[in-house]
Amino acid sequence: MSRWRPPRPKSSAYITPAGARRLRAELQQLWKVERPKVTETVHEAAKNGDRSENGDYIYGKKRLREIDSRVRFLTKRLENLTIVDRLPEDRTRVFFGAWVSVEDEQEQEHQYQIVGPDEFDLSLGQISVDSPLARALLGKQVDDEVVINRPEAGETSYWITAIDYKPYED
Repeated sequence: MSRWRPPRPKSSAYITPAGARRLRAELQQLWKVERPKVTETVHEAAKNGDRSENGDYIYGKKRLREIDSRVRFLTKRLENLTIVDRLPEDRTRVFFGAWVSVEDEQEQEHQYQIVGPDEFDLSLGQISVDSPLARALLGKQVDDEVVINRPEAGETSYWITAIDYKPYED
């Protein structure tokens, strides 16, 4: 059995300024704080002799590979991202960064912010611009109906009740 997996679909290269700051902070934390600590642990463990049964050495090397992989990913991803730091001219339509209030078929109100795929967090109400709901919402205005085909629940309808844009913090 092989480990081949089909390539993941390319995600959008957009991010909010807050999301870019979080990615840079994670990169800084990994490169300047975590990696030196793990490197020191591996160095000390290597001094102890037999590395084949040295848990600190084996785990440390594995953790270094994980850190280096994440650092490479973040570095490359940050180079290719476009930081969207301006509000759109037409604020009556849904675009990237918008806070959208929708009402579902059970008349429950939900509010979502459309953000980049690297920063979405459903617990904060942030959905990825690549998600089916966000793609359906883009370009729509208040009182428009949006229909999403959900595999587990069939078609679900939402009605846009409000669109808001909050200024980006510097």
